[in-house]
Amino acid sequence: MPDTFKMRIFMPMNSSTTVDKITLESLFFRMNAMESKYEKIIADKDAKYEAIIADKDAQLLKLTHGIEAKYEAIIADKDAQILKLTHELAQLKKMIFGSKSERFVPASLPEQLTMGFSPDAIFPDPKIQQVSYVRKDPAKPTLHQGRKPLPAGLPREQIIIQPKADVAGMKKIGEEITEELEYTPGKLFVRQYIRPKYADPKTGGIVCAELPERPITKGIAGPALLSHIVINKFVDHLPIYRQVQQFEREGVSLSASTINDWLTACCNLLQPLYDQMLNAVVSTNYILADETPIKVMDKAKKGTTHRGYHWLYYSPQIRMVYFDYRPGRSREGPREILEGFSGFLGTDGYSGYDMFDNNKQITRLCCWAHARRKFDESLQNDQARATLALQQIQQLYQIERTCKENRYSHEQIREIRQQKALPILNTFKEWLIQNYREVLPSSVIGKAIAYTLNLWNKLTVYLQDGKLHIDNNGVENAVRPSAIGKKNYLFAGSHEGAKRAAMLYTFMGSCKMNNINPQEWLTDILERIPSHKANKLQELMPNNWAKTTV
Repeated sequence: MPDTFKMRIFMPMNSSTTVDKITLESLFFRMNAMESKYEKIIADKDAKYEAIIADKDAQLLKLTHGIEAKYEAIIADKDAQILKLTHELAQLKKMIFGSKSERFVPASLPEQLTMGFSPDAIFPDPKIQQVSYVRKDPAKPTLHQGRKPLPAGLPREQIIIQPKADVAGMKKIGEEITEELEYTPGKLFVRQYIRPKYADPKTGGIVCAELPERPITKGIAGPALLSHIVINKFVDHLPIYRQVQQFEREGVSLSASTINDWLTACCNLLQPLYDQMLNAVVSTNYILADETPIKVMDKAKKGTTHRGYHWLYYSPQIRMVYFDYRPGRSREGPREILEGFSGFLGTDGYSGYDMFDNNKQITRLCCWAHARRKFDESLQNDQARATLALQQIQQLYQIERTCKENRYSHEQIREIRQQKALPILNTFKEWLIQNYREVLPSSVIGKAIAYTLNLWNKLTVYLQDGKLHIDNNGVENAVRPSAIGKKNYLFAGSHEGAKRAAMLYTFMGSCKMNNINPQEWLTDILERIPSHKANKLQELMPNNWAKTTV
């Protein structure tokens, strides 16, 4: 209530005023009550509006945070995509222009990144001693030792060159011999089987010798020519049409279809030996498996090719590899081939092999080379972490290299792995777990760490037995000729052609692993197998053939 109004109420009244004093006091109290009521109403309104304003501010703040989080997620997603594409581009450039070797040369890193393990401390070389001395430079330069002598087994063609001077009456005191390595291109020749025929006057019949067993009945191709065609394509990666051109230069016209028919006939002849080699591989207790794609012409797919797969099964114990063609990459292939197999199965991380995890007869182990490759690919993403991981894996390989160089027994290798490799692996696993929490799971380094941790139990199985390899490089080396061949002849002409290629790669790959000349082996086998006993086919396998021909 205004003070001026209150003053007027309490001012002295003149005599003419007839207002009752009690009435004025009642009016005063009523006015005070109204003032309190209005003040309360105003306070409630203020509180209500403040609450509305606070609620709107909270909603605005929440909306702002939501928008910021949304855009941060979008930016993070875009950054991840950029990082992925950058990584893929770097890998593509490396594939096209860079070195294919995965050899790791570590750069110098801070001491704390060694996890406490020094490569020199793992296997100190007792042959290495630190010495110091003073040496004078030699007065004469060291003479070159000269080139290696040419193999004594090569045939020699002697050309004697006499001096132009008259040597009559002179005594020969020696001779100067200079050797030159030369080459005569392969020549085709015709082998004639002449079988005289005789008439028997007593019986009136005709006597004639029988032809020896030949690889292709009534065919004109001999075993050496057939093996030459196989070696050209499946070892030297020379497509059939180029071989046709070579024959034309020698004056012999052969069509590509004729040569393909010869290859088909050879494979039909060699099928029992191919089956025997499969039995030999799965009869061992340690197999390395892998698969590689192959393009196949398919009449049902016009304008494109079918993507088939060559599955490989390598037995280090008998040094033999078996190729099996399948139209796809499903698990039916390895399930059928490895039915009845018992022992260790080395694979990569492909999920198609996961079905063997529940097989009590099979212990699966995974490949450290694949894990190492993941970290090698992540060097540009996180060099410090990737380099550290590669250093630890390199120490594991140093242990394996030392065991191989010293030719330790399987039991010795197992003991050394337990003493030297196991502590490194335990420390490495702790580091992987800790760092996985600190990296982006979708990053290249995050995927590398996740890949290694997910397969950790299978990656450490090799510690159990000295005959187990740390990686699948043995079977990957067997894949390499197939990969080179595909770059030359591009695709198989049919699914049957892909099966024949699998058979011939089996023979050629096994010859390579046993250091056997495939030309000599296949020529000999094609001559012998038509009349060879079925229960003695194991004698013709590459790992046994070298022993029987010594």
